[in-house]
Amino acid sequence: MPLQNRVTPFGEIVAVAVRGTMMGNRGIIHDPRTRELLSRRWQHQAWICCVLEFKGYQHPIMGEGHYTELFFLDEATAFAAGHRPCAYCRRADFNAFKRAWAEAQTLSPADVRAPAIDRRLHRERTTRKRVQVTYTTALDDLPDGTLVRLEDYPWLVQGSRVLRWSAQGYELARERSVGTTVEVLTPRSTVAAFAHGYRARVHSSAAA
Repeated sequence: MPLQNRVTPFGEIVAVAVRGTMMGNRGIIHDPRTRELLSRRWQHQAWICCVLEFKGYQHPIMGEGHYTELFFLDEATAFAAGHRPCAYCRRADFNAFKRAWAEAQTLSPADVRAPAIDRRLHRERTTRKRVQVTYTTALDDLPDGTLVRLEDYPWLVQGSRVLRWSAQGYELARERSVGTTVEVLTPRSTVAAFAHGYRARVHSSAAA
């Protein structure tokens, strides 16, 4: 049985056999004896997105005394669920994200710290009742890397197309419709960072 540790663009944590290309965490949200999730879905507001391997570090998945390893199809998926780049294993990406974030907020990068980003993201990604926060806007205006809801599926905005998300990869492409209003899954300030130059990593199937 696969573990319940795969995150969808809707912010749900599900059990899927395929692992994905990126990992992240929100603190310890599992029982190490059963390797099952607890009722809480985060322990702190620093929801991060990491690489799968870093300096050879290894520990048991959902083990004792370790954070709960969560997995994502790609970085765009992690962003939609409310995560940001890890400042430790992905320092260069975090700095690039921070620069784009600061520019979008008309701030100096020197004045932006990870805790401030985390507080802002937490307001934009979930309610206290664990309902994903979304907003609506014109599909034409969204930058690449944004995930939206169409026909109750998550779709990735990529150039002139939108690509339908699945746990295995992007499996269907359509031309981006002009004049369409969509529900945006990716937090508003993350979308603004995309618009100011940050490029989210996407699964290889997006190039098909």
